[in-house]
Amino acid sequence: MTTGLTSSPESLAAAQAAEELGYPAIWLSGGPLPGLQTIADLIGATHSIKFVSGILSVDKYSAADVSTAYASLEKSAPGRFIVGLGGAHGPKPLAKINAFLDEVAVPEDRRLLAALGPRMLELTRDRSAGAYPFLVNAAYSAEARKVLGPEKLLAVSHLVVLETDADKARAIARNTISFFPQIPGYAASLKRQGFSEKDQTELPDHMVDALAAWGTPADIKAKLTEHLDAGADHVTVNVITGVTGPQPVEQWRTLATTLLA
Repeated sequence: MTTGLTSSPESLAAAQAAEELGYPAIWLSGGPLPGLQTIADLIGATHSIKFVSGILSVDKYSAADVSTAYASLEKSAPGRFIVGLGGAHGPKPLAKINAFLDEVAVPEDRRLLAALGPRMLELTRDRSAGAYPFLVNAAYSAEARKVLGPEKLLAVSHLVVLETDADKARAIARNTISFFPQIPGYAASLKRQGFSEKDQTELPDHMVDALAAWGTPADIKAKLTEHLDAGADHVTVNVITGVTGPQPVEQWRTLATTLLA
């Protein structure tokens, strides 16, 4: 699952609940999080569930600090922290990621890249264990698999709304999606997926339905399975509720019976 957790007692309890429900990994949302100390705190509060930084921005964290955090966690909790990297902005993002990878002391098979475009996917194939794209449809997964080849991990983060009322579900999803076309990298990715500038402005139902799974747990599982059928190895469940604040533990619980069966 993909979620934004902190070091707060509520977040630590949510991580423990996810582990008890049987989720294999927690992918920590980007933005100002995850902090390196937060990752250590979450690992310390749980027993075996894996954590993936999804993502650590190379614009915000130094290779030295990431290397130190990885080494420390690998010593205290071996195998439980996978380093997800991305967030390079400016005129030469590929060069910036490449330079970071040259410096960071994290083995290739323990690092992932938040790849969207074809050149970033190629870099992912050549210098990491796999790709972690967000806001993509199943057709994207099929194309990404062609670029990555059969051996690399393709883990897709997909929005999920546990709501059967179409208008309510789409409104919740649309509110989240609306931010991303303002970001050049996401706008370009959405265009490559066939969504026009008008689509990206108006967010029509067909676009929302492609980028967010909603309905019953069975409906949601069917939608997520489209990625697996297209070549993804793993789909991370990014549950959104339209309400900020509490972690959606009850939704995780409801989905677990179907998704983890």
